[in-house]
Amino acid sequence: MNWLKSLLVVGALAIVPAQAQAASNLEQIKAAGVFKIGTEGTYAPFTYHDASGKLVGFDVEIGEAIAKNLGVKAEFLEGKWDGLIAGLDANRYDTVINQVGITEARKQKYDFSEPYIASKAVLIVKGDNNEIKGFADLKGKKSAQSLSSNFGKIAQEAGAELVGTDGFDQSIQLVLNGRADATINDSLSFLDFKKHKPDANVKIAAQQENADFSGIIIRKGEPDLLAAINKALETIKADGTYQRIADKYFGQDVSK
Repeated sequence: MNWLKSLLVVGALAIVPAQAQAASNLEQIKAAGVFKIGTEGTYAPFTYHDASGKLVGFDVEIGEAIAKNLGVKAEFLEGKWDGLIAGLDANRYDTVINQVGITEARKQKYDFSEPYIASKAVLIVKGDNNEIKGFADLKGKKSAQSLSSNFGKIAQEAGAELVGTDGFDQSIQLVLNGRADATINDSLSFLDFKKHKPDANVKIAAQQENADFSGIIIRKGEPDLLAAINKALETIKADGTYQRIADKYFGQDVSK
């Protein structure tokens, strides 16, 4: 019987490493005391370096707040957007927090937290423009747009004449100097712009009803970590942390 007992013991010991390896990523994160977060570091106001070189931004502070709720510290690992999400597959980090849009294609391979930020297409005009009140009013008007963007397509479908630009900043300048009647752009970019230039003579005339949402993305098969992240998001929204961060970067709640 001794040989049988020995066999059972050896078998049990052989199972332990497999069980340990199968332990949830959440347990591993807590044991290490670090929540590894992939991010770009070049995408203001979400994740970028300030004048001192420090990594800052809306997504950075959200990541730090979530890590704190998990009882660990946030460690940011920067990379270019093209390979950022793929870094999850290589186990380079535990999550990516970088304005990752929640899409059906991505949901096939990864899991997302509940949405933590929303953006909408908004119609921007000069502050004293009372003629353009909705997207339909763009017919026959000049709209400053990046020609290959979805916003440009919306303007074109509304009957606008497109004035090509390199991006948001140039589009806003063309509206301000009267070379374009309007621009359709991202609501978050507009809020960031107004946060830095509150006296700029531009306003939102209309916005699309449907929003695009971003979430915190992780590998599939980590339900404990996903639940913990969602709980952390719920906590920081309830205790005012989220509102404080949103006010700092956008001047208002940007979760809806």
